[in-house]
Amino acid sequence: MQKRIIAGLALVAGVGLFSIYAYHSSIEPIASEAASTFSPAEIAQGKVLAAAGYCGTCHTKANDSAAPYAGNYAMHTEFGTIYSSNITPDPATGIGSWSLEAFSRAMRTGVSRDGHHLLPAFPYEHFNKMTDQDIKAIYAYIMTSIPAVKQTKMENDIPFPLNIRWLQAGWKLLFADTSSFDKQDEKSAEWNRGAYLAEGISHCGACHTPRNAVGAEDYDNMYAGATINGWVAPPLTVANPAPLPWQTQDILEYLTTGNSLYHGSAGGPMAPVVHDGMSALSSSDLMAISVYFAELAGNDELEQVTNDHLLSAIDAQKDMPDARLDQGANLYAAACQSCHFSGSTLVKGRPLLSLGSALHLDEPTNLINVMLDGFHADQGIKGIVMPEYRDAFSDEDIANIAAYLRQSAGEEAWPNLTSKVGEVRRQPKYVH
Repeated sequence: MQKRIIAGLALVAGVGLFSIYAYHSSIEPIASEAASTFSPAEIAQGKVLAAAGYCGTCHTKANDSAAPYAGNYAMHTEFGTIYSSNITPDPATGIGSWSLEAFSRAMRTGVSRDGHHLLPAFPYEHFNKMTDQDIKAIYAYIMTSIPAVKQTKMENDIPFPLNIRWLQAGWKLLFADTSSFDKQDEKSAEWNRGAYLAEGISHCGACHTPRNAVGAEDYDNMYAGATINGWVAPPLTVANPAPLPWQTQDILEYLTTGNSLYHGSAGGPMAPVVHDGMSALSSSDLMAISVYFAELAGNDELEQVTNDHLLSAIDAQKDMPDARLDQGANLYAAACQSCHFSGSTLVKGRPLLSLGSALHLDEPTNLINVMLDGFHADQGIKGIVMPEYRDAFSDEDIANIAAYLRQSAGEEAWPNLTSKVGEVRRQPKYVH
């Protein structure tokens, strides 16, 4: 009996202590005009940073460009669908009544103005690495330059008990990394600037770092690749399976134009990152990010033009199997080869497929997505399109092409390809 009493008291004490830890008071609302005293320089910087953080992409409902930042963008996760919040200056349904203090607390700790915990789909762990000045600049831009839109947030489709916001405090306690940016003194100023942007506002690890069973980033395997919105975000380290290592100029070209001559084009969730996000950054900031990731990716001294992998990939195109006997080769020759065949000099925008990571990943998701839905004018190199074959080819047709391309790239066959194509075809189509 005494043991039960002690255990009960310990449980009550534990719940009480956790409640104290989890509780955050509400921050008093402000009048909207109180947030309008910012310098033009702050607002301009905030506009750049908001773009680099993809705020508009995640906080604007898909296909609803008339209401930017008004929320209800659907994020499909393993735990259900989460809808983004309205962050326009509307005082009733947005953040028009939020002070800079409230905004900063949300950015750094994932706690709303009223004190409730935000779900970790909001990457506050990354935004916490930003300086106070940069957070203030984003606040200044949103409060002065984004039109207020009255739009109520849709209810998340998260099952019990994961939908209990109070429990998010426990998740943070166990898994969240809320440390500030760690400058590496042995690295150059350019490298540190790239790290600051990539780890902070651009939160690259939120998509490219694998997560554990409860959705927390696995920081011991930072940038090791992950699945996001029905696509595979490839590793950004030496583990990237592309035959040619990503070098500084490759990354810079990719972030600047949406395409790398040796690695292909930005599609799926990466397309708005490049065209609606990174494009706002200065050339020096883009170079800094490129320097940072090139070091993680490995050999930056390799001469790409004379690389054996490149020369072999160009020569291998001449060894196509008899299209009369190989259905995958037949379909590829009819629908794809005219754009993707390369001579001794590669053509930007018409990638040599065997060089891209999609054919060398452990799963064919990215390749299938591209074949089903193609590339639109706002993806890859703007204005260059690839047709979609969702309604033209069967699951078996897509699987045959994928199998042929995988084999031609020198990789082992993907298992159960036809069923995988059907699985990808049935998933929610990515839109932004």
